[in-house]
Amino acid sequence: MNKRRLYREHGRPIGLLLLCLCLILSGCGGTAKKGSRDSTPQVLTPAADGTVAYTSPAATIDASHTSEGYVMVSYTGSSDKVKLQIAEPSGVTTTYDLKSGWATFPLTGDSGAYTVTVLEHAYDNQYTTAFSQTVDAAITNAFGPYLYPSQYVNFTADSQAVAKAQELASGADTDLDVVANVYDYVTKNIKYDNDEAATVTTGYLPDVDAVLKSGKGICFDYTALMAAMLRSQRIPTRLEVGYSGSAYHAWISVYTQESGWVNGIIQFNGSTWTLMDPTLGANNDNSSVKDYIGDGSHYQTKYIY
Repeated sequence: MNKRRLYREHGRPIGLLLLCLCLILSGCGGTAKKGSRDSTPQVLTPAADGTVAYTSPAATIDASHTSEGYVMVSYTGSSDKVKLQIAEPSGVTTTYDLKSGWATFPLTGDSGAYTVTVLEHAYDNQYTTAFSQTVDAAITNAFGPYLYPSQYVNFTADSQAVAKAQELASGADTDLDVVANVYDYVTKNIKYDNDEAATVTTGYLPDVDAVLKSGKGICFDYTALMAAMLRSQRIPTRLEVGYSGSAYHAWISVYTQESGWVNGIIQFNGSTWTLMDPTLGANNDNSSVKDYIGDGSHYQTKYIY
């Protein structure tokens, strides 16, 4: 298997650089037909209304829409490197790189107290707390974190990815058809970018329209593009990050009315779901891919976005 360099800070992988583990369904390809499903996009727009906001000289945390499963943060300080940590009620802590201006971050745990902390670079790999706030979230829209745009899955109603998703969804009868069409298009038209994988740095964020236009990307790009397209078609989609053995990578899971949450990387043959890794499959024979993936027990989700 072709291993690529991992990027770490504080001993933790930051970049999403390795294998693209994506959702695959049978029945892909062929001439698109007109489907019975409404393909009109629905792009939810995050808002920092200031109804519930916490402000410091370094940053503003807007918690006006925690019921929808997200917070927005704006950094206004002067540090050259800034991180944001969100600690869920369960104790799981997710770390992001924070840029200037507003950004949206999902609340992917249960309702409860979230601690949102802005960290400014001090020296070497050391950061100091610039602002920290506990936010009480009563999440009433369980799908909100997986439908709204966010820092990692960033798109708007004007995104070309949204227009392409509508085009691909126009031939679908069901949500599963949409997933199949999007998967088919992305895997056939987006090539793995080895140069980008070798040079990408900590803090990289996917630009879904740039990936669509260039026709190339890394694992993070594949998953962000697919998630943006599916979310714009009202299909809740989780961008998941974790391990397959020692390999750090990203994939998606989706929710459909037909099947509920379809987790991990799957292929549907009409009766059973089996794991499949299309990036591995592009560079190895099918038997070796199936042997490596096995029953999927060594695929471990670490973070959900």
